[in-house]
Amino acid sequence: MPRRHDHYCANERHGADDRTRMETSDFEIGGTFVAAGTTADVMIPVTTMATGFESVLSVRVLHGTKPGPVVFVSGAIHGDEIIGTAIIQRLAKHLSPEMISGTVLLVPVSNIFGFLNKTRYLPDRRDLNRSFPGSAGGSLASQFAYAFFSEVIQRSKLGIDIHSAAVHRYNLPQIRIASGSPYLVELAMAFGAPVIIESPLRDGSMRALAQSCDVPMLLMETGEALRFDRLSIEAGVGGVLRVLAHIGMIEADDGLSVVGIPSRANKSSWVRSPRGGVTHRVRKSGDPVRAGDLLATVGGLFGEDAQDIVATTDGIIIGHATLPVVHQGDALFHIAQVAHPERAGERIDTITEAILASDPDGPAEPLLDEDEVI
Repeated sequence: MPRRHDHYCANERHGADDRTRMETSDFEIGGTFVAAGTTADVMIPVTTMATGFESVLSVRVLHGTKPGPVVFVSGAIHGDEIIGTAIIQRLAKHLSPEMISGTVLLVPVSNIFGFLNKTRYLPDRRDLNRSFPGSAGGSLASQFAYAFFSEVIQRSKLGIDIHSAAVHRYNLPQIRIASGSPYLVELAMAFGAPVIIESPLRDGSMRALAQSCDVPMLLMETGEALRFDRLSIEAGVGGVLRVLAHIGMIEADDGLSVVGIPSRANKSSWVRSPRGGVTHRVRKSGDPVRAGDLLATVGGLFGEDAQDIVATTDGIIIGHATLPVVHQGDALFHIAQVAHPERAGERIDTITEAILASDPDGPAEPLLDEDEVI
C-alpha cells in the first residue's frame, strides 16, 4: 500500500478549505498573485542547472470570475511522453477565465529536463513519478516532485495527469483510476475515454501522494512516446472539457449521451513474443479478442520457423508494440480483461468515432512524428 503523507498534506497557507475560493479573491501560486478573471503564466523556480541558471516549473493559471474548485492538468511527467503537452496546448487555446468557475492550472511539461532530452528520466537517472512527495533539499527529481506537490497538488481539488506508452509502443486512450472510489468512476465516465481501468497506486507516484492528501486524480494513458496523434489529442481535450463541465466549472454539455459508456476492467495482462525475429501484426489496440485468437506471427530473418502469437485471455487490446523487430520475451500486446469483448469492441468503435467527430477547435492538427515535434 502507498504510504500516507499526512505531515506533508497539512498546509496552513492553502489547506483543503482554501481549494474552493471566494469570487473576488486573488489566486496565489509561486509567490505570484493572479486576479479573478485573468490568466497568468507563472514560472516557479525549482533548482539551479549546471549552467548556473534557474530551472522552473511553468504553470498557466486560468483564474475564473466565479467561485469554484481548483483543478490541475499536467503532462510530460515522463519527459518523452509529450502527448499531454499537445493536449494542454489545445486546452490553453480553448479555455478562458471568463468561462471558468474556479481555477484551472495547466502544466504542459512537469519534467523539463526529460522533455528537452527526449527521455523518460531526469539527468540524475531517477523517475519523477516515483519521487513524490520529494524534498526541496533532495535530489534533482526530489526537488521537482516537491515543487509540483507543494505548489500544484496542495492547491487543488482534482488532478488529471496525462501519460503515453513508451517508445515503440502505442496505448489506446484510456483512463486509469484507483479502485474503490465511486467518485473517480463518475469522473472517468464523464471523461469518456474508450476504456476505464482500475489500477493499483504505486508508492512514490503523483497519484498515490495526491490520494493520500484527498486530491482525487484521473490518469490518462494514450498514444506513443515522442509522437502526436489525432485520436489521443482529441480524446484528451474532449475528456478534460467534459470533466470540467461535469463538475460545474464550465457551462457545457458533459457529452455523456454522445460519447457513450466506456468499457471497464480491473485486470490486464501482456502477451510476449515466443521467439526473437520479425513480427507481422494482425490485431491492434481497440480490437476485441478471445483467448486463442491470432494476434501476430513472428519468424526469422527470412520468415522461417514462423510462430503464431495468440491471445491468452478474452478482452480488449489496450496497447501494442509498434516495432516489428523483437527479442524473445518482448511484450507485444496488452489485453484488458472485459466481459463480452465483441460488445465492448463495438462500444469502443462508437466512442472513437464520436471523439474524432467532436473537435472543439475546428480541424485537427496534423499527425506529427518526433522529428517534426522538436
